[in-house]
Amino acid sequence: MASARKFFVGGNWKMNGDRDSIGTLVQILNDGEYDRSETEVVVSPPSVYVGLVRQALQADVGVAVQNCYAAAKGAFTGEISPQMALNVGATWAIIGHSERRNVFGETDELIARKVQFALQSGVKVIFCIGELLEQREAGLTADVVFGQMEAVKAVLDVSSWSNVVVAYEPVWAIGTGKTASPEQAQEVHHQLREWLAANVSTDVALATRIIYGGSVNANNCRDLGQQGDIDGFLVGGASLKPDFISIINARS
Repeated sequence: MASARKFFVGGNWKMNGDRDSIGTLVQILNDGEYDRSETEVVVSPPSVYVGLVRQALQADVGVAVQNCYAAAKGAFTGEISPQMALNVGATWAIIGHSERRNVFGETDELIARKVQFALQSGVKVIFCIGELLEQREAGLTADVVFGQMEAVKAVLDVSSWSNVVVAYEPVWAIGTGKTASPEQAQEVHHQLREWLAANVSTDVALATRIIYGGSVNANNCRDLGQQGDIDGFLVGGASLKPDFISIINARS
């Protein structure tokens, strides 16, 4: 069934770039050769550059904000809302990234409310989950990621899942140069698909794209992309380089 799910490649630029370097990245994407009918591409610049990127980027590449709050407006200094994202052309949001969880202390409950509100507001969500190194070494990977999934499942109706991409990112592999082996990643992705079938619905399990993140690069993307339950990637540092086009073409 993997072939029925359109391959998805997200580029998370994190807190990187300026007008010049982001202009170069946009040009690389606009000039890049890949099959738009086979692969969906979404990039996520820092929020101050989202409007600039959306205006300069070809329309068939999506734009995401890296975070958004569970309210349309209000006294939430430093936050942005899904409505603001839509207003500048971003139709996706990354929510639950490990840096939000582990650096900024966001809880499963807060992340679930943010996912719910973004979807209710018409913003599609790249929902990030993943375990710490000590959790993997203790054999708790499934417990951790299932718990993160359960928090979101509790606030969504079944139809909402059509606008969610799940990004499995083992925290110990993000930005470390360490990558889960294709077999390790496939094992967790398969467990997640089984969890969706048992806890949401078989149709949602078959249709939901589960992508991998964690030191994905041009050298390892093809082996990862051939796994049956890996439907694409959320790419960090490598999305800031010309090699990002090679990752987009991982299944070509």
